[in-house]
Amino acid sequence: MKRRQFIKTSVAAGSGIYFGFLPGCQGNEQTKTRKLTKLSRRLVEARSETIRDKKSKLISDEVGKLLSRAMEIFFGETSVQKCWRQLFTPEDVVGIKINCLAGRGMSTHRELVDAIVEGVKSAGVPEKNIIIWDRANRDLEKAGYRIQTNRNKLKIYGNDQVGYSRRLYEFGEAGSFLSNILVEQCTAIVNVPILKDHGIVGMTNALKNFFGAIHNPNKYHDFFGDPYIADVNMFSEIRKKTRLTVTDALTAQYEGGPPFMPQWAWNFNGIIVGMDRVAMDAYAWKLIDEKRKEKGLPTLKEAGREPIYIRTAADENHRLGTDDLSKIELIQV
Repeated sequence: MKRRQFIKTSVAAGSGIYFGFLPGCQGNEQTKTRKLTKLSRRLVEARSETIRDKKSKLISDEVGKLLSRAMEIFFGETSVQKCWRQLFTPEDVVGIKINCLAGRGMSTHRELVDAIVEGVKSAGVPEKNIIIWDRANRDLEKAGYRIQTNRNKLKIYGNDQVGYSRRLYEFGEAGSFLSNILVEQCTAIVNVPILKDHGIVGMTNALKNFFGAIHNPNKYHDFFGDPYIADVNMFSEIRKKTRLTVTDALTAQYEGGPPFMPQWAWNFNGIIVGMDRVAMDAYAWKLIDEKRKEKGLPTLKEAGREPIYIRTAADENHRLGTDDLSKIELIQV
């Protein structure tokens, strides 16, 4: 390739974000490059105090409105349907990767997942081509999700329902079999992690949520998850299929994770939308540290469990995104 073409290609590929799927990115090369750069550097944090009733229970319609507003701001559109159509086509099979490890108290909220399902459907994707998934059926059931396997309806099940790939995916220090949901069934993924503290690796959000897609996550928690979390996110199926991350920060946790510890949880009443998982984790780390300081606790670094895997994910060997928040366009709604 000519040097100029190589540089433009490297910028998009080096970010770890694949934009070839975006219908809006089929124009001339300069316009496309500008749009890719703008989207990859943007995070939208949307919060609302009206998403809960007087008993602090989430209101589904209000959560849906919050997601729609965040999507419109992120994509710069006045129609939320146009946002979802930039991500998916009717031919896609879309997996919504949630996190149910901590049960009902600290799992991806169904109200948010339902809103994402409606958004994906608005892009023309049939409901039967949408899979809500996580590590295991028992985790999903513990979090309040009912297992559904009917081929003509919305599907909800875990990796244990369909098994893992025959191929061993490898990068750096990580080698894993991947969920067949990710490898064989889905053409696209919406990553929907929880914002919370983690007693071993510091915190868990966008990057670590894909530990729920591999057969051996327990193997990769040593050394604060570094470089393993970054290495897992380099697996080709994760990189090329993840089109959007929506962090569930409706209820967040700043200490005591990964299990649900209500004494350290708080109603953040927000979501974070983005494409750069590294930037999302860097920002999530900042939010957790701010809350810890507010509550008189040491920062994660001071507590001896700095999430250094975030920095590794941004280094020259990975280039999955940026951990430098000064380079991110943060929009708070």
